[in-house]
Amino acid sequence: MTKIAFPQMGDYYIPATFLLSHIFPKDEIIKAPKITSKTIELGTEHSPEFVCTPFKYTLGTMIECIEKGAETLIQMGGGCRYGYYAELQEKILKDLDYNCKIINLVTEGTTSLKRINKLLKQINPKYSKIKALYYGFITIKMVKYMDEIDDYIRENIGFEIEKGSFESLKEEMLITFSHVNTYRQLYKAYKRYLKKFHKIKIHKPDNRLKIGIIGELYTIMEPFSNYFLEKELAKHHIEIKRFTNVHYLLFEKAHKYKKYKKYSNEYFTYSMGADASDNIARCKYLCENDYDGIIHIKSSFCTPEIGAMPIINKIADIYQKPVLFFSFDSATSETGIQTRLEAFYDMLEMRKDKWKIVT
Repeated sequence: MTKIAFPQMGDYYIPATFLLSHIFPKDEIIKAPKITSKTIELGTEHSPEFVCTPFKYTLGTMIECIEKGAETLIQMGGGCRYGYYAELQEKILKDLDYNCKIINLVTEGTTSLKRINKLLKQINPKYSKIKALYYGFITIKMVKYMDEIDDYIRENIGFEIEKGSFESLKEEMLITFSHVNTYRQLYKAYKRYLKKFHKIKIHKPDNRLKIGIIGELYTIMEPFSNYFLEKELAKHHIEIKRFTNVHYLLFEKAHKYKKYKKYSNEYFTYSMGADASDNIARCKYLCENDYDGIIHIKSSFCTPEIGAMPIINKIADIYQKPVLFFSFDSATSETGIQTRLEAFYDMLEMRKDKWKIVT
Protein backbone atom coordinates (compact mmCIF):
# COMPACT_ATOMS: atom_id res chain seq x y z
CA MET A 1 0.00 0.00 0.00
CA THR A 2 1.30 3.42 -1.01
CA LYS A 3 0.55 6.55 0.99
CA ILE A 4 -0.25 9.39 -1.42
CA ALA A 5 -0.60 13.12 -0.74
CA PHE A 6 -0.72 16.39 -2.67
CA PRO A 7 -0.53 20.12 -1.80
CA GLN A 8 -3.88 21.80 -1.20
CA MET A 9 -5.29 24.74 -3.11
CA GLY A 10 -8.66 26.00 -1.93
CA ASP A 11 -11.42 23.36 -1.91
CA TYR A 12 -9.96 21.44 -4.84
CA TYR A 13 -8.64 18.75 -2.50
CA ILE A 14 -12.16 17.26 -2.62
CA PRO A 15 -12.21 16.37 -6.35
CA ALA A 16 -8.51 15.44 -6.19
CA THR A 17 -9.12 13.06 -3.27
CA PHE A 18 -12.19 11.64 -5.04
CA LEU A 19 -10.14 10.85 -8.16
CA LEU A 20 -7.11 9.35 -6.43
CA SER A 21 -9.14 7.25 -3.98
CA HIS A 22 -11.08 5.66 -6.87
CA ILE A 23 -8.06 5.11 -9.11
CA PHE A 24 -5.96 3.69 -6.27
CA PRO A 25 -8.56 2.10 -3.93
CA LYS A 26 -5.98 -0.02 -2.10
CA ASP A 27 -3.70 2.92 -1.37
CA GLU A 28 -4.08 5.53 1.36
CA ILE A 29 -4.78 9.14 0.38
CA ILE A 30 -3.41 11.46 3.05
CA LYS A 31 -5.19 14.78 3.29
CA ALA A 32 -2.75 17.67 3.54
CA PRO A 33 -3.17 19.79 6.68
CA LYS A 34 -4.69 23.22 6.22
CA ILE A 35 -2.09 25.87 5.50
CA THR A 36 -1.01 27.66 8.67
CA SER A 37 1.83 29.93 9.75
CA LYS A 38 3.79 26.74 10.54
CA THR A 39 3.42 25.64 6.90
CA ILE A 40 4.79 28.96 5.68
CA GLU A 41 7.70 28.87 8.15
CA LEU A 42 8.67 25.35 7.03
CA GLY A 43 8.48 26.25 3.34
CA THR A 44 10.33 29.55 3.72
CA GLU A 45 13.10 28.02 5.83
CA HIS A 46 14.00 25.45 3.18
CA SER A 47 13.33 27.45 -0.02
CA PRO A 48 15.66 29.64 -2.07
CA GLU A 49 15.25 33.25 -0.96
CA PHE A 50 13.93 34.74 -4.20
CA VAL A 51 11.62 31.92 -5.26
CA CYS A 52 7.90 32.74 -5.56
CA THR A 53 5.59 32.32 -2.59
CA PRO A 54 3.56 29.34 -4.00
CA PHE A 55 6.80 27.35 -4.07
CA LYS A 56 7.24 27.99 -0.33
CA TYR A 57 3.63 27.20 0.51
CA THR A 58 3.62 23.92 -1.42
CA LEU A 59 7.04 22.87 -0.11
CA GLY A 60 5.87 23.48 3.47
CA THR A 61 2.73 21.44 2.77
CA MET A 62 4.82 18.61 1.31
CA ILE A 63 6.97 18.44 4.44
CA GLU A 64 3.85 18.31 6.62
CA CYS A 65 2.41 15.52 4.44
CA ILE A 66 5.63 13.51 4.66
CA GLU A 67 5.58 13.89 8.43
CA LYS A 68 2.06 12.40 8.33
CA GLY A 69 3.45 9.37 6.47
CA ALA A 70 3.17 10.30 2.76
CA GLU A 71 5.51 8.35 0.47
CA THR A 72 4.39 9.70 -2.91
CA LEU A 73 3.61 13.37 -3.53
CA ILE A 74 1.62 14.44 -6.57
CA GLN A 75 2.34 17.94 -7.86
CA MET A 76 0.84 19.96 -10.70
CA GLY A 77 3.05 22.69 -12.08
CA GLY A 78 1.90 25.79 -13.92
CA GLY A 79 2.59 27.72 -17.11
CA CYS A 80 5.49 29.66 -15.61
CA ARG A 81 8.58 28.87 -13.51
CA TYR A 82 6.30 26.83 -11.25
CA GLY A 83 6.21 24.16 -13.97
CA TYR A 84 9.85 23.41 -13.18
CA TYR A 85 9.59 23.48 -9.39
CA ALA A 86 8.75 19.83 -8.68
CA GLU A 87 12.31 18.76 -9.57
CA LEU A 88 13.81 21.39 -7.26
CA GLN A 89 11.37 20.55 -4.45
CA GLU A 90 12.27 16.86 -4.76
CA LYS A 91 15.97 17.71 -4.48
CA ILE A 92 15.36 19.87 -1.39
CA LEU A 93 13.35 17.09 0.27
CA LYS A 94 16.11 14.56 -0.45
CA ASP A 95 18.70 16.93 1.01
CA LEU A 96 16.51 17.02 4.14
CA ASP A 97 16.67 13.20 4.22
CA TYR A 98 13.00 12.74 3.37
CA ASN A 99 12.53 9.54 1.39
CA CYS A 100 9.66 10.27 -1.01
CA LYS A 101 8.79 10.38 -4.67
CA ILE A 102 7.34 13.46 -6.41
CA ILE A 103 5.19 12.95 -9.50
CA ASN A 104 4.62 16.13 -11.51
CA LEU A 105 1.55 15.72 -13.74
CA VAL A 106 1.98 19.06 -15.48
CA THR A 107 5.29 20.51 -16.56
CA GLU A 108 6.03 23.65 -18.57
CA GLY A 109 2.29 24.35 -18.44
CA THR A 110 1.29 21.29 -20.49
CA THR A 111 0.37 17.65 -20.07
CA SER A 112 -1.27 14.80 -22.00
CA LEU A 113 -3.17 11.57 -21.33
CA LYS A 114 -0.10 9.64 -22.44
CA ARG A 115 2.12 11.47 -19.96
CA ILE A 116 -0.42 11.12 -17.12
CA ASN A 117 -0.80 7.39 -17.83
CA LYS A 118 2.97 6.91 -17.68
CA LEU A 119 3.22 8.81 -14.38
CA LEU A 120 0.27 7.03 -12.73
CA LYS A 121 1.91 3.71 -13.55
CA GLN A 122 4.78 4.78 -11.30
CA ILE A 123 2.32 4.75 -8.39
CA ASN A 124 0.67 1.46 -9.35
CA PRO A 125 1.60 -0.32 -12.60
CA LYS A 126 -1.67 -2.30 -12.45
CA TYR A 127 -4.04 0.62 -12.11
CA SER A 128 -7.14 0.51 -14.37
CA LYS A 129 -7.12 2.96 -17.30
CA ILE A 130 -10.88 2.48 -17.75
CA LYS A 131 -11.52 3.43 -14.11
CA ALA A 132 -9.15 6.37 -14.43
CA LEU A 133 -11.03 7.71 -17.47
CA TYR A 134 -14.45 7.21 -15.87
CA TYR A 135 -13.56 8.78 -12.54
CA GLY A 136 -11.52 11.43 -14.33
CA PHE A 137 -14.70 12.44 -16.18
CA ILE A 138 -16.63 12.69 -12.88
CA THR A 139 -13.79 14.71 -11.33
CA ILE A 140 -13.83 17.20 -14.22
CA LYS A 141 -17.58 17.63 -13.78
CA MET A 142 -17.18 18.06 -10.02
CA VAL A 143 -14.62 20.83 -10.56
CA LYS A 144 -16.92 22.52 -13.09
CA TYR A 145 -19.91 22.41 -10.74
CA MET A 146 -17.87 23.69 -7.79
CA ASP A 147 -16.49 26.57 -9.85
CA GLU A 148 -19.92 27.50 -11.20
CA ILE A 149 -21.46 27.61 -7.72
CA ASP A 150 -18.45 29.52 -6.35
CA ASP A 151 -19.01 32.20 -9.01
CA TYR A 152 -22.60 32.61 -7.84
CA ILE A 153 -21.54 32.76 -4.18
CA ARG A 154 -18.88 35.35 -4.93
CA GLU A 155 -21.39 37.65 -6.61
CA ASN A 156 -24.01 37.36 -3.87
CA ILE A 157 -22.50 36.46 -0.48
CA GLY A 158 -22.03 40.10 0.45
CA PHE A 159 -25.78 40.65 0.25
CA GLU A 160 -27.16 37.67 2.18
CA ILE A 161 -29.86 38.64 4.69
CA GLU A 162 -29.01 35.88 7.15
CA LYS A 163 -25.26 35.98 7.76
CA GLY A 164 -23.43 32.71 7.19
CA SER A 165 -26.11 31.22 4.90
CA PHE A 166 -23.85 30.81 1.86
CA GLU A 167 -20.87 29.55 3.84
CA SER A 168 -22.77 26.91 5.82
CA LEU A 169 -24.57 25.63 2.72
CA LYS A 170 -21.29 25.42 0.83
CA GLU A 171 -19.71 23.35 3.62
CA GLU A 172 -22.70 21.01 3.47
CA MET A 173 -22.38 20.74 -0.33
CA LEU A 174 -18.65 19.94 -0.18
CA ILE A 175 -19.29 17.14 2.33
CA THR A 176 -21.98 15.73 0.02
CA PHE A 177 -19.68 15.95 -3.02
CA SER A 178 -16.94 14.12 -1.11
CA HIS A 179 -19.27 11.12 -0.59
CA VAL A 180 -20.56 10.61 -4.16
CA ASN A 181 -19.45 7.57 -6.14
CA THR A 182 -21.17 7.96 -9.51
CA TYR A 183 -21.84 10.77 -11.97
CA ARG A 184 -25.58 10.38 -11.40
CA GLN A 185 -25.11 11.00 -7.67
CA LEU A 186 -22.90 14.02 -8.37
CA TYR A 187 -25.29 15.56 -10.88
CA LYS A 188 -28.32 15.15 -8.60
CA ALA A 189 -26.38 16.71 -5.70
CA TYR A 190 -25.23 19.60 -7.90
CA LYS A 191 -28.77 20.36 -9.10
CA ARG A 192 -30.14 20.14 -5.56
CA TYR A 193 -27.57 22.53 -4.12
CA LEU A 194 -27.80 24.92 -7.05
CA LYS A 195 -31.50 25.37 -6.23
CA LYS A 196 -30.69 25.78 -2.54
CA PHE A 197 -28.14 28.51 -3.23
CA HIS A 198 -30.58 30.41 -5.43
CA LYS A 199 -33.20 30.22 -2.66
CA ILE A 200 -30.95 32.02 -0.15
CA LYS A 201 -32.48 35.43 0.46
CA ILE A 202 -30.36 38.40 -0.54
CA HIS A 203 -30.78 42.15 -0.72
CA LYS A 204 -28.76 43.49 -3.64
CA PRO A 205 -29.07 47.27 -4.15
CA ASP A 206 -28.77 48.75 -7.65
CA ASN A 207 -25.95 51.07 -6.55
CA ARG A 208 -23.79 48.28 -5.06
CA LEU A 209 -20.04 48.34 -5.48
CA LYS A 210 -18.56 45.85 -7.94
CA ILE A 211 -14.91 44.82 -7.85
CA GLY A 212 -12.98 42.51 -10.17
CA ILE A 213 -10.09 40.40 -8.85
CA ILE A 214 -7.28 39.49 -11.22
CA GLY A 215 -3.73 38.22 -10.75
CA GLU A 216 -1.53 35.19 -10.18
CA LEU A 217 -3.49 31.94 -10.14
CA TYR A 218 -2.26 30.24 -6.93
CA THR A 219 -2.58 33.36 -4.80
CA ILE A 220 -6.09 33.93 -6.16
CA MET A 221 -7.31 30.36 -5.59
CA GLU A 222 -5.74 29.58 -2.20
CA PRO A 223 -7.59 31.80 0.33
CA PHE A 224 -4.89 31.56 3.01
CA SER A 225 -2.28 32.96 0.62
CA ASN A 226 -4.37 36.10 -0.03
CA TYR A 227 -5.45 36.48 3.61
CA PHE A 228 -9.07 35.60 2.76
CA LEU A 229 -9.43 38.70 0.62
CA GLU A 230 -12.83 37.73 -0.82
CA LYS A 231 -14.32 37.32 2.67
CA GLU A 232 -13.09 40.78 3.61
CA LEU A 233 -14.69 42.31 0.51
CA ALA A 234 -17.99 40.50 1.18
CA LYS A 235 -18.13 42.10 4.64
CA HIS A 236 -18.42 45.46 2.85
CA HIS A 237 -21.34 44.26 0.69
CA ILE A 238 -19.31 44.17 -2.52
CA GLU A 239 -20.12 42.11 -5.61
CA ILE A 240 -16.99 40.18 -6.61
CA LYS A 241 -15.97 39.04 -10.07
CA ARG A 242 -13.14 36.51 -10.37
CA PHE A 243 -12.06 34.83 -13.58
CA THR A 244 -9.46 32.28 -12.52
CA ASN A 245 -10.43 28.78 -11.42
CA VAL A 246 -9.25 25.25 -12.16
CA HIS A 247 -11.88 24.55 -14.82
CA TYR A 248 -10.82 27.67 -16.69
CA LEU A 249 -7.13 26.76 -16.47
CA LEU A 250 -7.64 23.19 -17.69
CA PHE A 251 -10.36 23.58 -20.32
CA GLU A 252 -10.92 27.21 -21.30
CA LYS A 253 -7.61 29.06 -21.13
CA ALA A 254 -6.10 27.72 -24.38
CA HIS A 255 -8.94 28.79 -26.68
CA LYS A 256 -9.82 31.97 -24.73
CA TYR A 257 -6.25 33.25 -25.03
CA LYS A 258 -6.76 34.04 -28.74
CA LYS A 259 -9.89 36.03 -27.92
CA TYR A 260 -8.12 37.85 -25.10
CA LYS A 261 -5.17 38.69 -27.35
CA LYS A 262 -7.43 40.08 -30.08
CA TYR A 263 -9.48 42.03 -27.54
CA SER A 264 -6.44 43.73 -26.00
CA ASN A 265 -3.84 43.56 -28.79
CA GLU A 266 -3.00 47.26 -28.42
CA TYR A 267 -1.37 46.46 -25.07
CA PHE A 268 0.75 43.37 -25.77
CA THR A 269 2.08 41.43 -28.75
CA TYR A 270 3.44 38.21 -27.26
CA SER A 271 2.32 35.96 -24.42
CA MET A 272 3.74 37.14 -21.10
CA GLY A 273 3.49 33.74 -19.40
CA ALA A 274 1.10 32.21 -16.86
CA ASP A 275 -2.03 34.41 -16.55
CA ALA A 276 -0.37 37.78 -17.18
CA SER A 277 -1.75 38.29 -20.72
CA ASP A 278 -5.20 37.11 -19.60
CA ASN A 279 -5.16 39.64 -16.77
CA ILE A 280 -4.42 42.53 -19.11
CA ALA A 281 -7.51 41.61 -21.16
CA ARG A 282 -9.56 41.10 -17.98
CA CYS A 283 -8.57 44.54 -16.75
CA LYS A 284 -9.86 46.08 -19.96
CA TYR A 285 -13.08 44.05 -19.69
CA LEU A 286 -13.70 45.20 -16.10
CA CYS A 287 -13.09 48.82 -17.07
CA GLU A 288 -15.54 48.61 -19.97
CA ASN A 289 -18.25 46.80 -17.98
CA ASP A 290 -18.99 49.25 -15.17
CA TYR A 291 -16.91 47.72 -12.40
CA ASP A 292 -16.04 50.27 -9.75
CA GLY A 293 -12.52 49.03 -9.04
CA ILE A 294 -9.94 46.34 -9.71
CA ILE A 295 -7.75 44.43 -7.29
CA HIS A 296 -4.65 42.76 -8.68
CA ILE A 297 -3.00 40.17 -6.44
CA LYS A 298 0.16 38.15 -6.84
CA SER A 299 2.83 36.38 -4.88
CA SER A 300 6.18 38.08 -4.38
CA PHE A 301 8.68 37.47 -7.20
CA CYS A 302 5.95 36.41 -9.68
CA THR A 303 7.74 37.48 -12.86
CA PRO A 304 4.81 37.35 -15.35
CA GLU A 305 2.55 39.49 -13.14
CA ILE A 306 5.35 41.97 -12.42
CA GLY A 307 5.54 42.49 -16.19
CA ALA A 308 1.77 42.90 -16.51
CA MET A 309 1.34 45.42 -13.68
CA PRO A 310 2.47 48.60 -15.55
CA ILE A 311 0.13 47.73 -18.45
CA ILE A 312 -2.77 47.07 -16.07
CA ASN A 313 -2.06 50.38 -14.37
CA LYS A 314 -2.03 52.13 -17.76
CA ILE A 315 -5.40 50.63 -18.80
CA ALA A 316 -6.98 51.55 -15.47
CA ASP A 317 -5.64 55.10 -15.88
CA ILE A 318 -7.07 55.40 -19.41
CA TYR A 319 -10.52 54.34 -18.20
CA GLN A 320 -10.14 56.25 -14.91
CA LYS A 321 -10.74 53.16 -12.81
CA PRO A 322 -9.03 52.68 -9.42
CA VAL A 323 -6.73 49.69 -9.15
CA LEU A 324 -5.20 48.25 -5.97
CA PHE A 325 -2.07 46.07 -6.17
CA PHE A 326 -1.25 43.47 -3.52
CA SER A 327 1.94 41.41 -3.41
CA PHE A 328 1.86 38.61 -0.83
CA ASP A 329 4.71 36.78 0.85
CA SER A 330 5.48 35.13 4.18
CA ALA A 331 6.14 38.52 5.81
CA THR A 332 2.96 40.28 4.63
CA SER A 333 1.12 42.12 7.40
CA GLU A 334 -2.58 41.27 7.74
CA THR A 335 -3.18 44.62 9.44
CA GLY A 336 -1.56 46.41 6.51
CA ILE A 337 -3.81 44.56 4.05
CA GLN A 338 -6.96 45.45 5.96
CA THR A 339 -5.90 49.11 6.24
CA ARG A 340 -5.33 49.36 2.49
CA LEU A 341 -8.60 47.56 1.75
CA GLU A 342 -10.51 49.94 4.02
CA ALA A 343 -8.97 52.95 2.31
CA PHE A 344 -9.74 51.49 -1.14
CA TYR A 345 -13.33 50.77 -0.14
CA ASP A 346 -13.83 54.31 1.26
CA MET A 347 -12.41 55.82 -1.91
CA LEU A 348 -14.75 53.75 -4.12
CA GLU A 349 -17.73 54.79 -2.00
CA MET A 350 -16.79 58.48 -2.32
CA ARG A 351 -16.40 58.13 -6.10
CA LYS A 352 -19.81 56.46 -6.27
CA ASP A 353 -21.44 59.24 -4.23
CA LYS A 354 -19.74 61.94 -6.30
CA TRP A 355 -20.93 60.30 -9.53
CA LYS A 356 -24.53 60.24 -8.19
CA ILE A 357 -24.35 63.96 -7.39
CA VAL A 358 -22.99 64.78 -10.87
CA THR A 359 -25.67 62.75 -12.65
